[in-house]
Amino acid sequence: MHTETKMIEREHHYQVNVKWTGNKGNGTQSYKDYERSYEISGGGKPVILGSSDPAFLGDAKCWNPEDLLVAVASACHKLWYLHLCSEAGISVISYVDRAHGTMREGKKGCFTDITLKPEITIRPGDDINRAQALHHRAHDLCFIANSLNFPITCQPVITHSQNG
Repeated sequence: MHTETKMIEREHHYQVNVKWTGNKGNGTQSYKDYERSYEISGGGKPVILGSSDPAFLGDAKCWNPEDLLVAVASACHKLWYLHLCSEAGISVISYVDRAHGTMREGKKGCFTDITLKPEITIRPGDDINRAQALHHRAHDLCFIANSLNFPITCQPVITHSQNG
C-alpha cells in the first residue's frame, strides 16, 4: 500500500533550556578561567551534557554544538526516510548512520557540509532501488536540511536481511 505524504502548513514551537555550568568561581574573568560546560534540558526529557569542541577548551566527553548539528541532520533525515519506507511498503530492519560534518574556522566560521552514511538493512524481497530512491525524497522533506545553508549529501548502503 502506498500513500502520498501531504504536508499541512502549521507551526511547531520548541523550547529548550541551556544552562552554563562552567563557572569555576571567577566567571569569565579571562579566557581560561571558565569551563565551557552546559546542560540542555526541557520538557521532562533527559539532560544532555554539553561543552565546546576540545579545540576551543571544551570537554571531549560531552556533546558539543557541532556534534549536535550533525546529529540532528542525521536524525531528521532518518525519521523521514523511515516514514517514507513505511508508506512504500519497504520494511527497514536496521538503520545506523555514521554521519560526519566539516566546519571551517576563520574570520567567519561555518559548516561547509554534512555527509550522511546510513547502513540500512531491509526485509528480503523489498525493492533496494526504491529504498535507495526514497533517500532523495527524505532529503527534500527534512526540516533540518531545508533550514541549513550548506550541502547535506547522503551515501546510503542498503542490503537485504539474511534472516527471512
